[in-house]
Amino acid sequence: MKDAVRPGGGHRTGSAPDSAHWIAERTAGELLEPFTFVVGTDGMLRLAPRRSEHVACADGEHALSAGEISFTREADRWVVDEVSNQSTGYCPDVVSWPAVAHALDAIGLGHPSRFTHPVVFRRCPGCQECAIVREDDFICVFCGSDLPKAWNIDAAPPHDRRC
Repeated sequence: MKDAVRPGGGHRTGSAPDSAHWIAERTAGELLEPFTFVVGTDGMLRLAPRRSEHVACADGEHALSAGEISFTREADRWVVDEVSNQSTGYCPDVVSWPAVAHALDAIGLGHPSRFTHPVVFRRCPGCQECAIVREDDFICVFCGSDLPKAWNIDAAPPHDRRC
């Protein structure tokens, strides 16, 4: 993942007009898919094309949240249509939503009241793999061990850990 990090990372979005300009520059094909996003420790939203690594979008730095985000045109402005915490680079907990909402509010982008597609990540205490909990089944798909109910992914930068 370290090799994917290039200076500049994702596009730092500072205002609704700035985000509208960035979105408008995307191709029709890009607009059909969600974008990669991170909220940096500075509280700023960064955007990148979907197939970008979250770590690259964050310029290799820590993030308050990360995932995928899509936009739709509503009247004369862009708004967030869907947003998830789906980032296997950062494995953010679902409780990172307030950081996302704050970043979107700060730039004046309308958004849902929560992650529209929340993803639950846990590190398996048995095999140490990072697993996604599906349908409230807290069982590791790799080794069958019970997964903890509480988020337990360490805070190390993603390029320094296995998740």
